[in-house]
Amino acid sequence: MDGFIGEFFGTLILIVLGAGTCASVNLKKTYGQGSNWTYISVAWGLAVTMGVYVGGALGSDGHLNPAVTIGFAAFGFFPWSEVIPYLLGQFLGAFVGAAIVIIHFYPHFKASKSESEGNQVGIFATRPAIYSPFLNFMSELIATWAFVFILLNLGDFTQGLKPFIVGTLITVVGMALGTTTGFALNPARDWGPRLAYSVLPVPNRGKTHWEYAWVPMCGPIVGGVLAAGLQVLLK
Repeated sequence: MDGFIGEFFGTLILIVLGAGTCASVNLKKTYGQGSNWTYISVAWGLAVTMGVYVGGALGSDGHLNPAVTIGFAAFGFFPWSEVIPYLLGQFLGAFVGAAIVIIHFYPHFKASKSESEGNQVGIFATRPAIYSPFLNFMSELIATWAFVFILLNLGDFTQGLKPFIVGTLITVVGMALGTTTGFALNPARDWGPRLAYSVLPVPNRGKTHWEYAWVPMCGPIVGGVLAAGLQVLLK
């Protein structure tokens, strides 16, 4: 139960801060409207840092990400018995976090009357800069492989200042590899908020692009499993 609670609240905080940043950048009449990619990458890095601190303090391993949980479990770094509670916590936490962002920015969704005015699924989920499904899948695979492989070499990353190291890792992955697909790295971070944007009463909602959603689901999971497999081979 501690694992579920930690993953739920850790992922909730991750999405409140991460998707909140994207809402600030995209929606009309916010003070952050139009901020650049560096702003977004740094903010997502800090969002992950704070989420890992919360998850770790509440009894989980601070995964906040099915690609980490499944990748770790596939090669014995994490018990399979804990996978389902972790995944449930991650997806539910991401959905609720997105709902909080919708409430917080509700007047700005009303002011942003179309996708061209910033009211679009990219606030909550990822979209590719150039639509090329297989290569978009490969981008997510490569970025998540790098992320999880480095994560595996950090030891217990919920302790001390290590969550800040995880945050800087997210930031550099975003700057280096995230500009092609928006660096989901995390199926829960994409699907939970995408679902919230799809089903909750968001004013002037844009298209939700579920036809693309298999990429941020499958690419990160494959990348995480490959990273864990490589770690086993090297030890």
